[in-house]
Amino acid sequence: MLVLGLLVAGITLWAYSDDQDDSRTGGAAAVPCTEALAFGAAERPAHADARDCAVQRGIDTAYTAVLRMPRGEVADWLRGTYPDAPKPRSGGSCGALCLDVTSGNGLPGTAEAHVVQVRVEYENAETARVRFSAFTM
Repeated sequence: MLVLGLLVAGITLWAYSDDQDDSRTGGAAAVPCTEALAFGAAERPAHADARDCAVQRGIDTAYTAVLRMPRGEVADWLRGTYPDAPKPRSGGSCGALCLDVTSGNGLPGTAEAHVVQVRVEYENAETARVRFSAFTM
């Protein structure tokens, strides 16, 4: 009886251990920013500081990244990265700029994602914060 109890306790502890990869169990896991951007067929802009890059896997896969870059370079980066996408929107709840690109509406065939969303906020007269997310559906 004691052996059976220890076996059940051991299996229970193993099942709930923290040794699991968070990205596979619903939690976000840090990844290199090049990986996060590449999932959405993008590259880090030359003068951008990329940080807070993560992946979350479950039924779907979602990558996120935060870029800080010169304001004047954002529109050119978006145009160069997604040349067949609709024009970015601005104003309202969108902030400075918003871009939504889908596999049927401007997303390059090299993207593993089905959707890319970019949200841009101007931090000051020189710097923009770009929130990039790329995910499957």
